[in-house]
Amino acid sequence: MQWQAVRFRSPLSAYEQQAEQLLAGHRAGDPAAIDLLHRNHPRFLDETIKWRPKFIPDSEIRAAVLSPDDARLAIARVYDFSDWAALTAYVDAVTQDDPVFEFESAVQAVVDGDLAVLADALRRDPALVHGRSSRVCSFDPAVHRATLLHYVAANGVERYRQTTPTNAVAIARALLEAGSEPDALADMYGAECTTMSMLVSSDHPARAGLQVPLVELLLEFGAAIEGAGTKKWGGPLSTALAFGMSDAAKVLAHHGARIDLPDAAGLGFVDDAARLLPSANADARHRALSLAAQHGHPEIVACCSTPARTPTAITPKATIPIRHRCTKRWWVATKRWCGSWWNAARGSISATPSGRARRSVGRAMAAGRSRRRWSSVCARSARWSSSQKRHRNAKYVTGTLAGVFCSPRVTVFDKWSRRRTCEC
Repeated sequence: MQWQAVRFRSPLSAYEQQAEQLLAGHRAGDPAAIDLLHRNHPRFLDETIKWRPKFIPDSEIRAAVLSPDDARLAIARVYDFSDWAALTAYVDAVTQDDPVFEFESAVQAVVDGDLAVLADALRRDPALVHGRSSRVCSFDPAVHRATLLHYVAANGVERYRQTTPTNAVAIARALLEAGSEPDALADMYGAECTTMSMLVSSDHPARAGLQVPLVELLLEFGAAIEGAGTKKWGGPLSTALAFGMSDAAKVLAHHGARIDLPDAAGLGFVDDAARLLPSANADARHRALSLAAQHGHPEIVACCSTPARTPTAITPKATIPIRHRCTKRWWVATKRWCGSWWNAARGSISATPSGRARRSVGRAMAAGRSRRRWSSVCARSARWSSSQKRHRNAKYVTGTLAGVFCSPRVTVFDKWSRRRTCEC
């Protein structure tokens, strides 16, 4: 089976048909159906990290006994509803000419890039720019309350609606000129988030080449350059760097965003980093080391490195000792080939959910090192299992080696496979 989102305002029977196809695909052992169930049915998701599929083989999912209600629940979760009842309530609401339909049709115009339909909707009801989503999702919290402008960021909302049309800047400008609040808060990822914080951490506008113009547009209309709300990952500048969005971070710095030591390290501002380093605490130094490694600034890595510091992996959510993110075999292999980890790496592994493995500062620090030995260690983890391939398009928490041997291969750590090796 090949899943494709149904058209907006489709009847409930269209979703029922998808559930029937999913159940038939499961019974036939269709890999696409197995994959969809693995990624969406709560039975096959991690109990702690609720969005992450369990580490189970496909055979276990094929052997599972599923009912039509299980298939309906999986389809509801594909559309990010909490359950089938929430999906049914949504379908009932959008098939009637009421405020929910007006808002959801405007959302669809935003994600589709249909400027004419959006402009017509705003002319009929100018208050739509202040409207809020009422969808009951499987998120935390269940109702994210996003405005139309939040959907431009393509982050924190329904997954199938996280897209960036080619005219996203024109869409955002139309919303802002109609009175949309640039710093309106929505409940996403367990925090209060602005459009800016979602934008600078979103891969979709970055890949479309529109992240920087959208950042500049929000600033033009008065978005707070230091951010608002919970600031779960810090201000917009810190958030952009943590998620690997260096271009967006540079624009924010150019417009006057406050820069602390980790920010200076991620941006590659050597003089600023040297000035701020003596007064920084241990946590700021550690974050600076990791961001400098992540964004490839060897001079700052050298300044921030101290032999007593234990290399760790930095994610926007947690700091995890490197050894806990490696298998014992890989760690022992590293020790055997390279001596101690610190003498070999003189840096850290830094992680970011950017979905892309970046070149490290190893290229700049590799003179006289043994490429062949390091490559042989990395090559041991070059294979992906079928369950790991399933998630290769997801937002990986990836890591890059800092100050290691200049190998054409970079070992990347992620939440599913723990390690993998890819070509630079």
